[in-house]
Amino acid sequence: MFIGDLDKVVNLLLLLSGRLAQVENALNNLDYSTSPGDRSLCFSPGPQQLKKWVLIQEHEDAKELKENLDCQECIVFDILASYLSEETLADYEHFMKMKSALIIEQQELEDKIHLGEEQLKCLFDSLQPERGK
Repeated sequence: MFIGDLDKVVNLLLLLSGRLAQVENALNNLDYSTSPGDRSLCFSPGPQQLKKWVLIQEHEDAKELKENLDCQECIVFDILASYLSEETLADYEHFMKMKSALIIEQQELEDKIHLGEEQLKCLFDSLQPERGK
């Protein structure tokens, strides 16, 4: 159950971090693409700023969940220490360290695949008019 919770919280943190980055990029693009007169409107609370604020709050909540899981991990480790051999306990400790790292790496790879697919689609779409000639 603990490992399942860890998976969920790490994935939640990654998801919220990604969404927060997207909103910040959208806000930055809005800042650069608007005229100086309209920029003052960007600083009034709008849907993007509200979305950013909500995502920041959710990200903070998820970090708190992760901190609670870290405390739980210590408790689980202490319980397992009384039942497992040193070697098996070391294997468990290694597994736990690698679990989050592998989830993060998997997400990075999925993001790269998605980006590559988008670039391939854009490239294919840009070649379509040339095929008709």
